[in-house]
Amino acid sequence: MKKRVAIICGGRSSEHEISCISASGVIAAIDRKEFDPILIGISKSGAWILLKDATDFVGGESGLPSVPENRSNVSFRSNGFFADSNESSNVSPNVSLSVDVVFPLLHGAYGEDGTIQGLLEMLNIPYVGSGVLASSVAMDKTFAKPIYSDFGMNVADGITVHQRDWRENKSLEIAKISALGFPIFIKPARSGSSRGTYKVKDASQVESAIDSAHKFDPKAMAEAAIVGREIECAVLEIDGKPEASVLGEIKVNPPHEFYDFDAKYLDGSTSFEIPANLPASLTERIRSAAVAAFSALGCEGLARVDFFLTEDGKIIINELNTMPGFTPRSVFPMLWEASGKNYSELISQLIKSALQRSQNVVR
Repeated sequence: MKKRVAIICGGRSSEHEISCISASGVIAAIDRKEFDPILIGISKSGAWILLKDATDFVGGESGLPSVPENRSNVSFRSNGFFADSNESSNVSPNVSLSVDVVFPLLHGAYGEDGTIQGLLEMLNIPYVGSGVLASSVAMDKTFAKPIYSDFGMNVADGITVHQRDWRENKSLEIAKISALGFPIFIKPARSGSSRGTYKVKDASQVESAIDSAHKFDPKAMAEAAIVGREIECAVLEIDGKPEASVLGEIKVNPPHEFYDFDAKYLDGSTSFEIPANLPASLTERIRSAAVAAFSALGCEGLARVDFFLTEDGKIIINELNTMPGFTPRSVFPMLWEASGKNYSELISQLIKSALQRSQNVVR
């Protein structure tokens, strides 16, 4: 009997539109011989909506797809998800959606940060990806970095800038940031897709960058810029064991100076080299580091781990994404396609892993 998979997308984070793009890819490629998918969108205001398919999306920021705001017809109770009306769906009202497993394609806050994972634990519904704690820690880079260091990994020098401290003594915070040396990167501690991230070249640019980062998160980070190649590795849990993909290298072309939101999604200025042109011994060191980072945070299901590789061969972990972009042309699926597992197979693997594992809570 086919398993019903609820693909949940959208959400209240700044990555709402990217989540919808990921969901469009999954709903189109999922193996319907094995799975019966339904699409649930969360609007930017937090309304839960049962969508027929990706054609129900509306135009959002920069013309990217978004979940409509004009209705709310999905609710959740202690025994699962329910349709509250039959608008734009073939499901009868006030009837259980009979969800067997959830694929939470929510990027950023209110989704990738452990919040929806906690809800699904309470509802006793299996889900794709890491549990509450791993999702939360990976999302907050100020908590993840010390863990990486404890496991012997190199991280960029940096400090955390809380909004409360910034308001109380801005000059002191600017002095601490400037002590890192320039250029530096300033970014929200808990955000993705490079939203609110700025390359700062001198002290005169610090204030505006911190103010902008704080619009996304009351906790910002300032990190010393690393000169090096950007290398990515996709980790997939297979039969309970994390496996590393081949490596890919991201190359950002002018006019962009780094891998920001526009370079990632809008103007096609980024190219990928898969597999990355690296010596075999160095490739294995990075792949091993990706699996080590996955295990250090207690991740499950999947993750994309991003590194910097300096000219002298130093491997520096940048971040780990527990629910990376998941379109067919996103880095995670492309890395696994190059490793021998196509997009549809990847989706099936993740759902089956979610169904096989026990929940993350302690009983």
